Amino acid sequence: MLRATCGSQLLTHQTTHSVQVYITGLVIVDKTQIMEDTSEYCYLGWALVSLALLATFRWWRLTANNGLRLPPGPWQLPFIGSLHHLAGQLPHRALRELAQRHGPVMLLRLGEVPTLVLSSPEAAREVMKIQDLAFATRPLTPTMSVVTCGGRDIIFAPYGDYWRHLRKIAVTELLVARRVASFRAIREEEVAAMLREVGSAAAAGCDLDMRARLCAVVSDTTFRAVMGDRCKQRELFLRELDNLVGLATGFNPVDLWPSSWLVRRFSGTLRRTEENHALVYGIIRGVIQDHLDRNKQGEEDEDMLDVLLKIHKNGEIDMVAVEAVIFDLFAAGSETSATTLEWAMAELVKNPRVMKKATAEVRQAFKAGGTVVEDRLGEVPYLHLVIRETLRMHAPAPLLLPRECREPCKVMGFDVPKGTQVIVNAWALGHDERCWPDATEEFRPERFQDGADAAAVDFRGTDFELLPFGAGRRMCPGMAFGLANVELPLASLLLHFDWEAPDLAGFDMTEAFGVTARRMADLLLRPSLRVPVPSL
Repeated sequence: MLRATCGSQLLTHQTTHSVQVYITGLVIVDKTQIMEDTSEYCYLGWALVSLALLATFRWWRLTANNGLRLPPGPWQLPFIGSLHHLAGQLPHRALRELAQRHGPVMLLRLGEVPTLVLSSPEAAREVMKIQDLAFATRPLTPTMSVVTCGGRDIIFAPYGDYWRHLRKIAVTELLVARRVASFRAIREEEVAAMLREVGSAAAAGCDLDMRARLCAVVSDTTFRAVMGDRCKQRELFLRELDNLVGLATGFNPVDLWPSSWLVRRFSGTLRRTEENHALVYGIIRGVIQDHLDRNKQGEEDEDMLDVLLKIHKNGEIDMVAVEAVIFDLFAAGSETSATTLEWAMAELVKNPRVMKKATAEVRQAFKAGGTVVEDRLGEVPYLHLVIRETLRMHAPAPLLLPRECREPCKVMGFDVPKGTQVIVNAWALGHDERCWPDATEEFRPERFQDGADAAAVDFRGTDFELLPFGAGRRMCPGMAFGLANVELPLASLLLHFDWEAPDLAGFDMTEAFGVTARRMADLLLRPSLRVPVPSL
């Protein structure tokens, strides 16, 4: 028997041969081999069908209401859920557009992760104040678990006794107002070093990439306040820290499908996260050892690491916690302050009227003395309005940091199952036209002046129209430290220099994707010296 197979046609011919062969195209093979190959393809086909059925069944279970009144949301696809609605856009902007169609309390499924998205002050108040305890923990994704040593830091530690202890250390020892004030000399020295560098460029008539200068002044100030000295490997540390934070955005396959062993096996995210983690924490350990060696030589200036090491010596926390808290102070403190500084300078250059008013105020207060005095920054109220408007338009963490529902509850009348990830779109709150007329188009610090509708709105967690630092139990404890790293550098740059963009018409204000919404383009500016920079 001979069977000739061509495409989908099967022709049968009688023959006197004692064996059966299959002719496939121009290749003649033994029937036994064909049966083995066919069996392999059958097994593969059944495996693929089984995986598809399993994925569909899991998607059906995840999306079943089970009698609950779940929040509305956009239509979903099996396996990827709502991810296709975010494609091609920055997440905070895409989520705001979806909320405008589906409501301020919206349920999405990012991969297999159920995610509640809140986009109105009323919804944010219910989760972050009225039911704050029910949403007081954070989801620990696979990548974030690596980054934070299994949630041993302050920011991502699960809600409980351990987190409460670290939080108490942060607000009463590390970031209390008196300690922030004690770092004033460090801030002044680092700002003076930056001003001298800018002054040299101004004298030469050069354009400057101010992003690099602003990142340097904030990171060096943070290093010295936390560790007592600058980091010898600053460039390497900042680069690897940036990579590590980028890997932990929450939009990695391993974080979107945490239960899938296939994703864990074939995604390289966890491996890269572990490599970056080893580099960053290796530098932190080296700095801690240098710090201990200096202390042996009799140096007694107390920085944040000194405080942590004393607490460690008393047996209250282990060394892993010390390293994780140090990581938090750098990752959260330096990144958000540098981003805010960069956006403030960009908006001032883009809005000459605001720049002129802020500069005139600063020079009236400090020109006679030739330098900005931190204790007198209360004399420049308009500058503080500029910072507040910057935080409104460019929230340093536009989606804040996610929370997790600890128990079944209701939000604005909708059921929220236990384990649901919760995202507060702080960027959408700051661009809500109900609260902020001309919210997106106009950078207008005057909206916060006395007599204006928004004059009483503050950013310290009590007014839910403006939440750059969050609110409730999980509010950022380093707000005072971060603001101090913004106010002095910004006032000093306006006192000593006039600023312009080489190409104002093409000045790019596009945001980049990330945990913090940086500017995508470099901040290329041209300084002109107006008030002499103090010498060493």
